[in-house]
Amino acid sequence: MNANEMRKGTIIMYRGALWQAVEITHRTPGNLRAFVQAKLRNMLTGVHITERFASTDSVDQAWLDKRKAEYLYMDNQTGPVFMDSENFEQFTLPKEVIGDLMGYIPENTVVEVTFHEGRPLTVQLSSSVELKVTETEPGVRGNTVNSVFKPATLQTGIVVKVPMHIHVGDVVRISTETGEFLDRVNR
Repeated sequence: MNANEMRKGTIIMYRGALWQAVEITHRTPGNLRAFVQAKLRNMLTGVHITERFASTDSVDQAWLDKRKAEYLYMDNQTGPVFMDSENFEQFTLPKEVIGDLMGYIPENTVVEVTFHEGRPLTVQLSSSVELKVTETEPGVRGNTVNSVFKPATLQTGIVVKVPMHIHVGDVVRISTETGEFLDRVNR
């Protein structure tokens, strides 16, 4: 595919490794030729680089498999352990590759895992997740008029800012892209 067809999230083969496009910027400076500036993340090491491609350059898009897998538990030495829903094999994903995504995945949740040549690469999350509040301060009477937020610890251990009316035991919807509170889930 041409470099100008790359989008955020596209995975390409570059310099003998798999890279995911984190940011893509199409530039057309003055009287120069157009180019694509891409911030890429190595899928195995997590290292970020910035590369510049001519808009006519060809890049190799990686062919990937996506399969459902259940998140089982966190192994402190190797990383999160998943079980393939089709063949029930267990595998781990390196912590440096997963990054902060594990804060949005509670145990026993089925997620979509991306594989390349039989090796697991990363987890695909939906745009929002529902998590239970396990710890937060009680709301102070009178602070409900303005947009006042307080920290809340969720069931996976991440801390987000929530409105004052949220209590321990409430289920909240969190954006996986920004990590911000979206709304309370009524159950």
